[in-house]
Amino acid sequence: MKPTVLMIEDDPQIRRFLRATLAAEGYAFLEALTAEDGISQAESRRPDLILLDLGLPDVDGLEVIRRVRESSQVPIIILSARGQEKDKVGALDLGADDYVAKPFAVNELLARIRAALRRSSTLGNDSGQVFRFGDVEVDLASRVVKASEEEVHLTPNEYRLLQVFIKHPGKVLTQRQLLNEVWGPNNTEQAQYLRVYVAQLRRKLERDPARPKHLHTEPGVGYRLVVEA
Repeated sequence: MKPTVLMIEDDPQIRRFLRATLAAEGYAFLEALTAEDGISQAESRRPDLILLDLGLPDVDGLEVIRRVRESSQVPIIILSARGQEKDKVGALDLGADDYVAKPFAVNELLARIRAALRRSSTLGNDSGQVFRFGDVEVDLASRVVKASEEEVHLTPNEYRLLQVFIKHPGKVLTQRQLLNEVWGPNNTEQAQYLRVYVAQLRRKLERDPARPKHLHTEPGVGYRLVVEA
């Protein structure tokens, strides 16, 4: 079956453009002009992915994320002209999967959609699987990590941080989300922890830590594990 994308957007030109683009790529397309209609369709139509504008005429898009997340983990990609970091961080902290600023490159958006759908389809898989990206192989059952076929020793915190990235491949994770999952809710303002541990993971797992292909920094927001690079 075709994956179904629900777009919650009040701009008719963007809706028309993405309706044609996504249909050509094999997606089924639903659309809503308001937040309330979008929330209703998210509940009743059960789309595989939501594209969401933050600047809606009736309710702010952040409230849409909050209400959808009460009952669903459907991937949500923000499409918004709001380019400030606080808007990105706010949307991602509420549970959005990704953020694409307008104007956007259509090929980049399509790649983000594919990545979000892949991530969604792998959630709940058996924890004994082996996860791979680039030259790195992580056996989640035995907790063995290899890079270029050589076993790599990770500290407990390094491994926990890597586990969080593996749980959400391709998803932008804010500093607050990562700190909360690895170090707990009392350390969500300790950004220096992340900088140190991400740098250590890059030294151990990336071929060129100065130009990482997989552990990407999202400036002012957080980090993303890029699996295909």
